[in-house]
Amino acid sequence: MTTKTLWPLLALLALLSFSCTTDSFSDGDINTITLENAPAAKTIEIEILELINAHRIEKGLNPLNNLDVIKSVAYTHTDYMVTENVVNHNNFFQRKESLIQNAAATKVTENVAYAYSTAQGVVNAWLNSEGHRENIEGDFTDFDISAEQNSEGKWYYTNIFIKR
Repeated sequence: MTTKTLWPLLALLALLSFSCTTDSFSDGDINTITLENAPAAKTIEIEILELINAHRIEKGLNPLNNLDVIKSVAYTHTDYMVTENVVNHNNFFQRKESLIQNAAATKVTENVAYAYSTAQGVVNAWLNSEGHRENIEGDFTDFDISAEQNSEGKWYYTNIFIKR
């Protein structure tokens, strides 16, 4: 494959590998999601939260608190992405409404990603994307993340930020 054809394919892969959304994204269905007990925090999740807070502190921003309710909501979406083998923001409005009702959120946004094998890799990808970086550096008070692997060992991520 020539360099001329390889670059567009790599650009498309990068575009499909991670995404973000804000509270302006909506779905037609406004039913709230059911909160599930999320699994215990994984090392990669803790590392991501620490890297994001370190970045925020470096920028003079407040560090964010992690909340179990956010992790639970993030887990429902990550589990969905693994099951469907797709990276997306489907049902974001339901996650947002659930966090408004269960965490007193006034603002909700999320970043999702796929296939990054390290915490530093996924955080770097988000920071190198304007929309994702805006979410990370935004006016929020709390956050959490869910990272799950599919049967092939590929990671899926849902990182949700809220303001209370």
